[in-house]
Amino acid sequence: MFTLPQLLRAAATRAPDHQAVRCSGRWLTYGDVDRQADALAAFLSETGVVRGDRVAIYLPKRVEVLPALYGVMRAGAAYVPLDPKGPPRRAGLVASDCSIAGLITTRSLAERLLPQLDRRPRVVVLVDEDVDEPGEERTIGFDRAVGTSARPARDPGAIDIDPAYILYTSGSTGMPKGVMLSHRNALTFVEWCASTIGVEASDRLTNHAPLHFDLSIFDLYLSAHAGATVVLIPEDEAYLSTALAGIVDEERITVWYSVPSALQLLVSGAQGEPAFPSLRTIVFAGEVYPTPRLRELARRVPHATLWNLYGPTETNVCTYHRVEKVPEDDRPIPIGRACENTEVFAVTEAGARAGVGETGELYVRGSTVMMGYWSRPHQTAAALVDDPFERGSRARVYRTGDLVRLRPDGAYDFLGRRDHQIKSRGYRIELGEIEAALASVPGLREAVAVALPHERWDTEIAARVVLAPEASATVTAIKRHLSERIPRYMIPTIIELVDDLPRTSNGKIDRRRVSEELLRSRPAG
Repeated sequence: MFTLPQLLRAAATRAPDHQAVRCSGRWLTYGDVDRQADALAAFLSETGVVRGDRVAIYLPKRVEVLPALYGVMRAGAAYVPLDPKGPPRRAGLVASDCSIAGLITTRSLAERLLPQLDRRPRVVVLVDEDVDEPGEERTIGFDRAVGTSARPARDPGAIDIDPAYILYTSGSTGMPKGVMLSHRNALTFVEWCASTIGVEASDRLTNHAPLHFDLSIFDLYLSAHAGATVVLIPEDEAYLSTALAGIVDEERITVWYSVPSALQLLVSGAQGEPAFPSLRTIVFAGEVYPTPRLRELARRVPHATLWNLYGPTETNVCTYHRVEKVPEDDRPIPIGRACENTEVFAVTEAGARAGVGETGELYVRGSTVMMGYWSRPHQTAAALVDDPFERGSRARVYRTGDLVRLRPDGAYDFLGRRDHQIKSRGYRIELGEIEAALASVPGLREAVAVALPHERWDTEIAARVVLAPEASATVTAIKRHLSERIPRYMIPTIIELVDDLPRTSNGKIDRRRVSEELLRSRPAG
């Protein structure tokens, strides 16, 4: 395979009547998705969308998502997923930044987004029931768009190094930046997943991650690679424990992939032990899985194989670890070793290759590494650099900004973000180490540690903690517990007990918002 749409064509040829996608009681077969993607690609081409253009997908989870994604790519364009739950202003910034040529959305979302754009896209496709407004300029209903052409789309000549999609991540300046991923980037990851983790046509995968989050690539395209069924989880149910548990049981899900916090919600909604008898594989990524919670997962779903994947959006996944046994103490599990198609190494502050036991920033090289940031040449140059140990090599390596430590067995431990390493009272401190200690508190469900500015110490450490419903730990008890595990200078001076933690649209803890709220609530002086 050379492009992602070829996965769909192959699956539709093998088993056209097999269900490709399900969502909220609706479904499409591989034959349905293939025909609709072809027709949509033909329509987009006829309206002027050409190879290299960008088309925004601004949709809630629904079965039309799949033919929309494939149709855009078959037209030779790259799709740009926008967050339907996020602020319209941010969606407008993203769509304007990459100059979208087309938009696939719903009527209500279009009314929110279009006023935010500096120019209207050439075509707007509305994925609503019974939309039929041929008189509205450059706007058409999805059913009419996929029914306007019985002939296949003109081959745009797309190749494996062309952009397949652009995923926007938060930028340090407040302006989102677009990570450009090619068909080769995505297929390298998908083919590695197929050979290492393994998915079959009989499997049923969940798509929990939002479309604008890189975790979605696993579900959407690994399912097509195997000819399996992917079940899209609606945004309104994605963080409701009983709803998630119901979907897994009712849909007989066999493969689950999400961030750890979503998995913890799933487990909390489970009934009976062992839970979720259909699950055979559980994969998690995106954040550290607290070891006590991981032990609970392994106990509640003992029949499932557990995998920890690691990698920023710029590389999708670059290391992995199969969890054979969860540590009995509270040490975090490793992020593992390099995927077979990828090279990783760590570089110390002195610029040397980190050896066993040494800390360094992780660098990644391989065909999963991004093409670059859309229209950000300076940021691209800072992230994709020459190999520091192979002068003259044409291959670029990606600086992750993540600190790791090499273990004797060749796996890496994740220590935290380079920008999460702080200095307080003269000490260099990893916030991740504090969070790992917090995770060992009995009855604690979730925690985050952040650094706040301080007049005397430069930096003050604060934490917010979410306890399980039955837990009764106090702030004093938590600090006493921490004092047995980390030095006194690492114990947060501020610990707040809260009912929940704010999250980004990707489901990760929103550290920036936690810091802002703590600053506002911190007593003066």
